[in-house]
Amino acid sequence: MTSNPLLGAIILSIGGCSSALCYTPQKKTRFWSWQTYWLAQAFVCWFLLPWVCAWLTTPQLLTVIAEAPVKTLLFTTLLGVLFGIGGTAFGEAIRYIGFSLTYALAIGISCIVGTLFTPLVSGELVALLTRRGTRWVLAGVAAAGLGILVSGLAGWFKDSDLRRVDYSPREFQFGKGLLFCVLAGLLSAVFGISLDVGRPIAAIAAAHGAGQFQVNVIYIFSCGGGFLTTSVYCLILHFRQHTLGEFTLLEGARHKFTLPINYSLAALTGLLWYGQFFLYGLGQVRMGNYKFTSWAITNAMLVFFGTIVGLLMHEWKGCRPRTWATLSTSIILLLAAVGLMTYGNYLGSQ
Repeated sequence: MTSNPLLGAIILSIGGCSSALCYTPQKKTRFWSWQTYWLAQAFVCWFLLPWVCAWLTTPQLLTVIAEAPVKTLLFTTLLGVLFGIGGTAFGEAIRYIGFSLTYALAIGISCIVGTLFTPLVSGELVALLTRRGTRWVLAGVAAAGLGILVSGLAGWFKDSDLRRVDYSPREFQFGKGLLFCVLAGLLSAVFGISLDVGRPIAAIAAAHGAGQFQVNVIYIFSCGGGFLTTSVYCLILHFRQHTLGEFTLLEGARHKFTLPINYSLAALTGLLWYGQFFLYGLGQVRMGNYKFTSWAITNAMLVFFGTIVGLLMHEWKGCRPRTWATLSTSIILLLAAVGLMTYGNYLGSQ
């Protein structure tokens, strides 16, 4: 496929926006424990939609899977299992420290690790240093990492400000949230690595006519592994807390539509979350020689839009001017990072 870095960056940015929005429906669910909501949305985004989209966009899907190397399928699934642990930790972090701080810390780690791990290990990055767009790309990756760190600093200031004026949410616990953020960041980065490992599967799909949708078949295994991990964890919580019955009956619900509304919100979360994967695949194949920057662009825009969501949900209410200045700086850095990486990709494709 002919590279088109600008279009690719736009698609990846939309995917980042989709990811930033995916958790907002959780706030509107009623009489559901966290594990009920999380398992319901995970079924949609990590099991149902990967199969449906791959089936619709990959000719002879079952033949493609049969022709794929078994070792690649297993390794991709295993990485998906690790990613599932990271995704679950991400959801827990949001419970304790909110959208903005979780996106900054967890995605900051994921951005750097997920972007540079594969090209460094494979030696691809060294080979790309001779191309004229590489310096722009690396400057963009550095700006993205810095922007995310500054966003995390703004979140730290926010924590201090909210405790000072007693606007802190009831469940706000920075220690627990930080632990889950680190775990989520390290293991979420594995998803980008799983897509690189799954390239042979995508190549077979492309040979069968999948074209720009060739990555969709990889999601069956990357997301499937994540669903396996999530299911085990959520079911353990269900049995411990005796909440499995929430899927069919809500105690205390006054409205008969509460349960269907909960399912609709979980499905919307799953759709938005899978949307980032679907768009990531469409954007990555257009990024030319610097496909590895796709992860950095997606994560930078995820943090950017995650910050916007946090602002709209009044998570920054009561913050001091210092905090607002830091937050504004992070937004400028994130936007600059995407611009630098896009321009570097453009130069590298010439």
